[in-house]
Amino acid sequence: MKSKQILIIALLVVIGMGWHAAADAVRLKDIAEINGVRKNQLVGYGLVVGLDGSGDGKKAIFTIQSMASMLEKMGVTVDPKDIQVKNVAAVMVTATLPPFAKRGNRIDVLVSSIGDAKNLQGGTLMLMPLKGVDGKIYAVAQGPVNTGGFGAGGTASTVVKNFPTVGRVLSGAIIEREVPNNFRDRDSLLFSLHNPDFNTAARIVDVINAQFTEPVARAEDAGTIEIRIPDRYMGNTVPLLASLSTLEVEPDNDARVVINERTGTVVMGEQVRISTIAIAHGNLSIIIRENVNVSQPLPFSDGRTVASPSTEINVQEDANQLVVVPKGVSIGDVVNALNALGVTPRDLIAIFQAIKAAGALQADLEVI
Repeated sequence: MKSKQILIIALLVVIGMGWHAAADAVRLKDIAEINGVRKNQLVGYGLVVGLDGSGDGKKAIFTIQSMASMLEKMGVTVDPKDIQVKNVAAVMVTATLPPFAKRGNRIDVLVSSIGDAKNLQGGTLMLMPLKGVDGKIYAVAQGPVNTGGFGAGGTASTVVKNFPTVGRVLSGAIIEREVPNNFRDRDSLLFSLHNPDFNTAARIVDVINAQFTEPVARAEDAGTIEIRIPDRYMGNTVPLLASLSTLEVEPDNDARVVINERTGTVVMGEQVRISTIAIAHGNLSIIIRENVNVSQPLPFSDGRTVASPSTEINVQEDANQLVVVPKGVSIGDVVNALNALGVTPRDLIAIFQAIKAAGALQADLEVI
């Protein structure tokens, strides 16, 4: 009976250790990306028509010139000085071309007003090209604009929800040019880590080599892993990448404390440690009150009203004693030690800066 209890306890310990390891491990695709597989930004200039008097005014000269140029291409000759419509708005159109996108696929586009238009609700984006950084056209966009907000008002007041001068055309762009990306002729692949780290790179190499039972992976540096494609995957790298992306690796991160002084936010990493240190933190508050004492004369007298100002100043400082914060061996110990001081997150910002200056914070302090 006793041996069975010992066996059960041992199994629970092993299961717990395995669960902890699995909980800390993440997929390779979540911490690294294949070199060369990336998104590309597209941009273009166009016109949104069909607005209910909420388009660009006379001050947006480029809108009038664009309308005249568009009408001229359609066989209508018009003088830009004669154009005085308010149902057209000039916009910048942006989109993201995903990797491996093929000709004929559709993507969403974002439409943003660049003139003095008040609202793009109900408008239609006219056909316009989307270019990449190389100046080539990769897609064409056209369609109704969805703003997700509204704006209404009169002479005295207006009501606006969200940003009606920015909208989205769902599946509004058709891809016309593909970005070349051939994996068949490669004999090696490169993985780039999102957060370069030597320990993480070494662990990735060990996991990949253990998966293929041969040394196919090696780390070029802290952020690049080179993988030699095995002979059985030559010309067929998709199954190889699929198996590599799901491999689980436990990443190693630097000890870092991030502070945002504008919002009073303090974020600590798992590896943050502090040495034994004594802390005394108190708040100083100064209250100033301005009062006016008024002296009124007696009725039917020749006196006059006298006003004399008075200032009341109250200074109060918390009498906090010196507290010894013991050395923390885990993030939980650090949090418990700092919570024992009973300070607010904004006070923690000053405390962490002082601990770092004293050399007791075993982590990088980053202020954003």
